[in-house]
Amino acid sequence: MSKERRNIEKLYDVIKKPIITEKSMMATALGKYTFEVQKDATKVEIAQAVELAFPGRKVKKVQTVYMPSHEKRMGLKFGRTDSSKKAIVTIEGDPIEELTAI
Repeated sequence: MSKERRNIEKLYDVIKKPIITEKSMMATALGKYTFEVQKDATKVEIAQAVELAFPGRKVKKVQTVYMPSHEKRMGLKFGRTDSSKKAIVTIEGDPIEELTAI
């Protein structure tokens, strides 16, 4: 397998899922979309992954936020949630209809 193909396959794994909340849906009016991404992903990799996943869109800006784990209680037992990383991606041009339809 060529190095370029492995790089493209890695980019498909960078974005885990979109984050759909009231706040993130209001930001879509400004062209900002929120995704959960891999913890070790860089801003450049995130931008390339978004442009690969949504062809015809140009990424203008990427902001990343590390989300630490926190305690959660289930009945009498205590546990911790997984830590994660999210990216707020600003896109130029047409909006992404696939996310707003969810």
